[in-house]
Amino acid sequence: MAVLRSRTLITGRTYGAVAHARSVLESELDAIRAAGTWKGERVITSKQGAHISVDGSSGDILNFCANNYLGLSSHPEVIQAGIEALQKYGAGLSSVRFICGTQDLHKNLEQKLAQFHERDDCILYASCFDANAGLFEVLLGPEDAVISDELNHASIIDGIRLCKAKRFRYKHMNLKDLEEKLKESQSSRLRLVVTDGVFSMDGDVAPLVGICDLAEQYGALVFIDECHATGFLGPRGRGTDELLGVMDRVHIVNSTLGKALGGAAGGYTVGPKSLIELLRQRSRPYLFSNSLPPPVVGSATRAVELLLASNEIAQSMAAKTKRFRNGMTQAGFTIAGAAHPICPVMLGDARLASVIADDMLKLGVYVIGFSYPVVPKGKARIRVQISAAHTDSDIDRAVDAFIQTGRKHGVIS
Repeated sequence: MAVLRSRTLITGRTYGAVAHARSVLESELDAIRAAGTWKGERVITSKQGAHISVDGSSGDILNFCANNYLGLSSHPEVIQAGIEALQKYGAGLSSVRFICGTQDLHKNLEQKLAQFHERDDCILYASCFDANAGLFEVLLGPEDAVISDELNHASIIDGIRLCKAKRFRYKHMNLKDLEEKLKESQSSRLRLVVTDGVFSMDGDVAPLVGICDLAEQYGALVFIDECHATGFLGPRGRGTDELLGVMDRVHIVNSTLGKALGGAAGGYTVGPKSLIELLRQRSRPYLFSNSLPPPVVGSATRAVELLLASNEIAQSMAAKTKRFRNGMTQAGFTIAGAAHPICPVMLGDARLASVIADDMLKLGVYVIGFSYPVVPKGKARIRVQISAAHTDSDIDRAVDAFIQTGRKHGVIS
């Protein structure tokens, strides 16, 4: 009987703990809804592309918020390459890379990515979030320093938290403050300046020439995250470092396969061979995560091959981006950033951004409002993203929809 009473008491405490936790969680959810920052998930019922089908919406929907910069997510050759890899290599490896999870197609993709970025070697990860989580802890120790832009991506911030290096944060794209942090950290063994190549919420491009100048002056290494640049920035689409002429001055590049390069999944690091070899030995996300599935690798490989063969797709982006930005600016909207396919339509209020996004969908244009905590409070926006797959008429239709909803809600006159 005593045992039964004890079990009943424990069970009662467990239910009480669960009920308390549920109450805490529901309060948090209610607060998100009340703030107007609730992030619902619309359901797409077609392939990713410039034109999609959306559950609950009729007709053809224009998609202006995907990271599908080059339109390769549904490119027929990219899809076929994934099918062929699935048939030849199977659905997955059921293993991490160092046990029995490395196939020749993994090594082939790594070689092509190293060639694409003109670096010594490459290591694949399940995502660029994992690549950022796996780099800093391996490269930097307590005697080192990491100097990071204050608006770097969350994955960079989390990756830096995992390492034991001394941490310095400089004001966003502020070279004067970066120099101060380099001076403060001069006693460190290794110093790594860390920045996004393109900052994804505003579409602004890091001042890499100045960053590289300072890094060389003070004996530091330079790292860039190129997720929103790989494939379409620069004359050949190599990224921000090519755009600004510093490919030989940036030492480490992390990027993704999940945006311009086919859009499926996966990330990678390219850099010095000794670094890549050390990451294979010690990088925890690499050592303890399953290998990328063969269909993903096959699709990404074909995407990279297309870019290695021609820069035509990458070069088409500039004119399309300029057309959208000019149309929106002339209509009276405030567009952040400059000359990047990320075109943030600044609105300020979170609820307003959400309501306008809903009204845009009714007009056949799929966009999403971004608000805190994704962006700072008071800086809500709709982040429009231009794709090489968008036609001029697609862009004009989106601008017209923005004008209509903007006038309705008093954003423009």
